[in-house]
Amino acid sequence: MRLLIIRHAEPDYAVNSLTKKGFREAACLAERLSKVKIDAFYVSPLGRAKDTAALTLEKLGREATECEWLREFAPRIIRPDREYESVSWDWLPQDWTIEDRFYDRTMWGEVDAMRAGKVKEEYQWVTESFDKLLASHGYVREQNYYRVEMGNHDTIALFCHFGVECVLLSHLLGVSPMILWQGFCALPSSVTTVITEERRKGIACFRINGFGDLSHLYAAGEEPSFLARFCENYENKEERHD
Repeated sequence: MRLLIIRHAEPDYAVNSLTKKGFREAACLAERLSKVKIDAFYVSPLGRAKDTAALTLEKLGREATECEWLREFAPRIIRPDREYESVSWDWLPQDWTIEDRFYDRTMWGEVDAMRAGKVKEEYQWVTESFDKLLASHGYVREQNYYRVEMGNHDTIALFCHFGVECVLLSHLLGVSPMILWQGFCALPSSVTTVITEERRKGIACFRINGFGDLSHLYAAGEEPSFLARFCENYENKEERHD
């Protein structure tokens, strides 16, 4: 089985949709996905993800199943440098890297700020829902791998958001989501490809063979959005700072 985890195109948060550039990105994405045999589509309930998916679905004459758990991963916390709540996975490097538990796949949620925000509970709800979806396609979670009850070559597309994408990948890989939230950057409209490997009959794992791919934008001559990144150099005043 193959998973395509797709981040929405450049968002216009104020209107719960996409920017003009975002719609161009979604059109490039639709052109790319129209050439792929996709067996099932799933989408976040948030406008920016639904509008991204809509162009592909319209082009293919298909429909998507809306999944509440594919919404952006948004538990709120108070991080060490602030006195107000912010998204749980946005931390300064000098704060999160000194906490060894953040590197641990079982202990990352025990950090005080994460516990106060009930972040681990939200994580469990998302990953349990994800496993139910995978089971419906023939792959049942068993310990830290998947038992193959109905092996297949299906391709499944999930239109969602960066934060929740990292949650899904951390669950499949068995690593702390902090590593992905802080160490990876999936730009708008990017496609991450995950495939199953069944080296022994009936036992499967998931393996990433492409992260944050933007080849559809390059093919169309559309410049990737800077959104999701922070300034490459602090003196770059025109780029986003904290």
